[in-house]
Amino acid sequence: MPERLILLIAALGRRFVGAVDEAGYLFALLVESVYWLLFGAFLKQPVRLRAIFSECMAVGVRAIPIVTIACFATGAMLAIQGVATLKLFGAESQVVLGITLSVTREFAPLIAGIFVAGRTSSAVAARIGTMQVSQEIDALRVLGINPVRYLVSPLLAALLITLPMLTVLANFTALLGGAFYCSLSLNLPVQIFFERAAATLEVADVMQGMIKSSVFAVNIALVGACNGFKVTAGAEGVGRATTRSVVLSIVYIILIDAVFTYFMNR
Repeated sequence: MPERLILLIAALGRRFVGAVDEAGYLFALLVESVYWLLFGAFLKQPVRLRAIFSECMAVGVRAIPIVTIACFATGAMLAIQGVATLKLFGAESQVVLGITLSVTREFAPLIAGIFVAGRTSSAVAARIGTMQVSQEIDALRVLGINPVRYLVSPLLAALLITLPMLTVLANFTALLGGAFYCSLSLNLPVQIFFERAAATLEVADVMQGMIKSSVFAVNIALVGACNGFKVTAGAEGVGRATTRSVVLSIVYIILIDAVFTYFMNR
């Protein structure tokens, strides 16, 4: 067997083993985080509400402006494309249906998840990675403080609270963007747009986006924390972990969204 082929197979094997190892670590991190959230109080090591509220401010409240702007623009772009396409069939009146279902099922949770991932996953990886390099993580263990309980559990709880709420906001602002464009191009009043949207929507449509956003929240928290805990090479390693966490978080969000969309719309 040629030497190059052997090296290629060995490299692929190492990548596969590394991927399986990381998947196992992510699962263990999830289990431990949920364990401390549920049973920490019984062990007299509760996850502090103050820490959860602080994370909610950092990952949720401060993301409101960028999510609002992005989703408003996305709704307007959907309306522009929808009106232009449906004009070919003389069915511009159906644009409200297309915008409403696209926003609630797909675009609102996806846009909110991607922007929160970009802000949060990098920050978490950088913070935990810096603590790892400066041996603060070891210091926490010496003091009897579990790093996962102290760093990851509050973040996971905060994301599970705030990302679905941001998705609700994203739904409204994206629909508002679509309504704004329709009022200009079709002379369709904003009030009528929302009345038609409300008549079109079902609970399952909204819940589909909410379920996606909850899974996105778990993904963002775990990928950022995992990359932070695995930092070993000083400042350069922190930079690599930060970049990797953002890229992986967004890629996983897109893949998760594709899987959910396929199974929920069959």
